[in-house]
Amino acid sequence: MKKLILFLLAAVLLAGCGNEKNTAEESSRLKQENWSAIEKNAAGKTVRLFMWGGDPGVNQYIDKWVKPALKKEKNVTLERVPMDTPEILQKLMNEKRAGQEKGTVDIVWLNGENFKNAQNEKLLFGPITTMLPNYKSYYDGSSSENQYDFGTKTNGYEAPWGKVQFVFNYDSSKVKNPPKTVEELKEWIKANPGKFAYPDPKDFTGNAFLRMLFYDSAGGADSILKKGYDEPFAEKNSQKLWSGLNEIEPYLWKKGKLYPNSLAELDRLYQNGEVWMTMGYNDTRAESMIEKNIFPASTKSFVLDAGSIGNKHFLAVPYNSAKKEAALTAINFLESPEAQVEKLSPAYWGENMALDYAKLPEKLQKKADSYRKGPSVLPAETLKKAFVPEVDARYVNWLKENWQDEVVQK
Repeated sequence: MKKLILFLLAAVLLAGCGNEKNTAEESSRLKQENWSAIEKNAAGKTVRLFMWGGDPGVNQYIDKWVKPALKKEKNVTLERVPMDTPEILQKLMNEKRAGQEKGTVDIVWLNGENFKNAQNEKLLFGPITTMLPNYKSYYDGSSSENQYDFGTKTNGYEAPWGKVQFVFNYDSSKVKNPPKTVEELKEWIKANPGKFAYPDPKDFTGNAFLRMLFYDSAGGADSILKKGYDEPFAEKNSQKLWSGLNEIEPYLWKKGKLYPNSLAELDRLYQNGEVWMTMGYNDTRAESMIEKNIFPASTKSFVLDAGSIGNKHFLAVPYNSAKKEAALTAINFLESPEAQVEKLSPAYWGENMALDYAKLPEKLQKKADSYRKGPSVLPAETLKKAFVPEVDARYVNWLKENWQDEVVQK
């Protein structure tokens, strides 16, 4: 039995080494091909984009605009597969352990902790950004926003797809003077019992809300960035965070006995008037929700003096995608000025572009400017002033786990 176990372990290790060798060889081959040859080989193929599917605006952008445009321009069919990113990575890890050289995932949407985990497990193909004409023409490759993802070097293994900042949305017909500080937010919640909720921190938005409060508790993002991931530092400097959350809990929706499982659930509470505020990691999202008559027209946005966390999210190709040329063609299309500007449209996603605005053709600059207007969109200068970067991705799990001990169990 012992010999059998050792044999199986050796087989898995050899399969892993073989996969890495094949990936390196394929990367070298594709780098030597010119882009027209890659697009020619992509024509007629179907690629599967695995991505979080919890936002109807994002899904509509893919289904109603990207799919037909990509098919028309590049003869590539895109299939959107909704799945949470950790589950996607688990799927890729299972395929890697099984030695599955032709995988079922062609493109994955990820960032932060998920990118770090994917790199640690060697699940991604690349570098890819050096192969993408649109990235080389319209993106600032020297920018730290593109070189780092939650403190992890991207090294070209993921291509920036969008840029977001965390904002609160509120119904201005019910909230006349939105809070400006964390303390004012706490006082507003206590003065308006049942009218505020935040998602469970297992949800990305709920965790971002905690990270923002953690920044305030620890004395600002710079102090956390200087320390890196430091649990003793976090434990010492998170007491204000936990005490504040416990202080407001009895005044939350359902008296804090129940937390929305997702941003979509929080949005529904806001849409129905059960709560008077929602939030999101997308500073233009509310305009899209107003356009679709999901949010009331009186919706506006605000940020706190503690700052507005911002980052980019990315697209990557798994190491064992069976259709890498088609995956690269699709990503290059999603990186294009036309696709990036259309992503801004409140009729679809309503999310900021990842490319360098200054490199846009003048006609598309005007179109982008027209999309960024609306009563719920904060001025660019306000967002720029409030911007604070993401810190080490390991704090995502740390906050999620400690919230259970410090808030839920108390």
